[in-house]
Amino acid sequence: MASDDTAHDRIHDDSAPDTIDALLDEQRTFPPAAEFKRDALVADTSLYDEANTDYQGFWARQSAELLDWQQDWHTICEWELPYSKWFVGGRLNVSHNCLDRHVLAGRGDKVAFHWEGEPGDTRTITYAELLAEVQLFANSLKSLGVAKGDRVNIYLPMIPEAAVAMLACARIGAAHSVVFGGFSAQSLTDRINDAEAKVLITADGGYRRGDVFPLKAAADEAVAGCPSIEHVVVVRRGGNDVTMVEGRDHWYHELNAAADPVCPAEPMDSEQLLFLLYTSGTTGKPKGIMHTTGGYLTHVAFTHKYVFDLHADTDVYWCTADVGWITGHSYIVYAPLANGCTQVMYEGVPNYPANDRFWAIIEKYGVTKFYTAPTAIRTFMKWGAHEPAKHDLSSLKLLGSVGEPINPEAWMWYQQHIGGGTCPVVDTWWQTETGGIMISPLPGCTTTKPGSATFPLPGVGAEVVDDDARQVTHGGGYLTLTQPWPGMLRGIWGDPDRYRDTYWSRFDGRYFAGDGCKLDEQGYLWLLGRVDDVMNVSGHRISTAEVESALVSHPSVAEAAVVGANDNTTGQAIIAYVTLRGGLEVPVDELRNHVAHEIGAIAKPKAIFFTPDLPKTRSGKIMRRLLRDVAEGRNLGDTTTLADASVVNELQRRAAEAPAED
Repeated sequence: MASDDTAHDRIHDDSAPDTIDALLDEQRTFPPAAEFKRDALVADTSLYDEANTDYQGFWARQSAELLDWQQDWHTICEWELPYSKWFVGGRLNVSHNCLDRHVLAGRGDKVAFHWEGEPGDTRTITYAELLAEVQLFANSLKSLGVAKGDRVNIYLPMIPEAAVAMLACARIGAAHSVVFGGFSAQSLTDRINDAEAKVLITADGGYRRGDVFPLKAAADEAVAGCPSIEHVVVVRRGGNDVTMVEGRDHWYHELNAAADPVCPAEPMDSEQLLFLLYTSGTTGKPKGIMHTTGGYLTHVAFTHKYVFDLHADTDVYWCTADVGWITGHSYIVYAPLANGCTQVMYEGVPNYPANDRFWAIIEKYGVTKFYTAPTAIRTFMKWGAHEPAKHDLSSLKLLGSVGEPINPEAWMWYQQHIGGGTCPVVDTWWQTETGGIMISPLPGCTTTKPGSATFPLPGVGAEVVDDDARQVTHGGGYLTLTQPWPGMLRGIWGDPDRYRDTYWSRFDGRYFAGDGCKLDEQGYLWLLGRVDDVMNVSGHRISTAEVESALVSHPSVAEAAVVGANDNTTGQAIIAYVTLRGGLEVPVDELRNHVAHEIGAIAKPKAIFFTPDLPKTRSGKIMRRLLRDVAEGRNLGDTTTLADASVVNELQRRAAEAPAED
């Protein structure tokens, strides 16, 4: 925690009504197993002790040890709230750190990616092969006029060329802006225009659930409204027919066939813009989050190595995210390659051609470290434990969770049915804006609790505060960050005022990104989700995450989403949408009473709707805004970002037919 001599003046009285009620109480604990601890990179508190003494010096040591620098920095951190610069004066190249140095050290034959296409085709790519392709494509980009400081948009499926494109941009100092391949043409247009990108990299199509989705057609529609785009590069993947515009459109393989094979990695200033990544939000213009070179790479390399207890020579790591999200940037492309590990990349969905595809992949490649989202875990629960039981998952040594708070029952299911009851589970909290993981166990030294992200990592300052910015020592409040960190965003592209207003205006001198959090008596942090998702029920501020967690703790429930709907009597009424485990049924009253038993009568849902699925974005996040609109009978507006828009139509029908409970 950040040192603060005045902290005692801000200690919150737990009886005050101006914070979030923390209702659930989880007492199960899992200390590191002796066998895991024996081989762990960190088995004691020494990193925390070092960082608490001098957090800037701690980060400087990590950067020097983890990365190759072409020129040393003269200042570790310059901090002028809300802007930070890290390793000022230093020069390095991200692509060199991810590729060249491993090849130069004689590890060129090591596998970088075991790539698995959804139809079952595979590619094995070594570090030397990846370096060769990145150099070719970097020169191809140069041939199209891309230079240092330009922006390049990437709109690709989960294929190796996505990583190649990102690393090629980093090699020549062009900033990339990756847009998830499932986003609409309009979403792509908005992001290209905001960044004023010169080049778009896309594919003819990609595979999803056995079909080819036509990416190039969406890209053509998008580019029609993008005056800054000079060239479009097309990777051949789906084999579907596409229209190629003469002079503008180029096949990726043809460009590379004509390119020079050598492209030296140019040293970049530590604060050179590495990428923009847009966060969509539910309303308003997307925010172009800016990440730079030296600090970002330091942060992600450190957290990847120590949170996952990475033994690069022997581990096979798999993060199931998409490169279109920050998790794919940090924990598929940049950190794993910087750390020289072997990883799996998978193109498709978890249930094609069958519900056990993930477990088949883990068995096939001998995956040791597995990182996925709570949404996916709850879906696996719904499909049943018999699916992973078909496969030998004994290679697994550690499990990770990312994307949203994980409820205790999903955590336990994950640990028992995927981890065989022996794997540590690292539940990680971080955001697009933070660049890398901020709160997480270190698996060799942290005793975990199901559902808790545990403690801030070494070098990270975090505190829970109430509405008046007073520190909360026990109970619910708002998660804030109290000091700069290397991977922090450097602002919002083209909109410094929005950066200040969004993240720094709520609490003076503190970064606040909108998440509720509680501290238990042992100091463990429990993320409660977005404060926008806190309900005010008869004067009690209740987190949707806690009610959802209580619902999912019922043995018949696979997944739940909870919203607060306007209510004339109580202010807001708790409305729950519940997905049951395969083939099970349960009376509504039983679930309502179960919630009352778990966290109190005040949290008993007014209405519960059963649904075969929940409305989710293509990144797997539940769209609670839409659920509130359903509950309050409003027009749903734009549903194009949903993975399956038919889900909300079904919910509307059921809501119209079902009477509310008393």
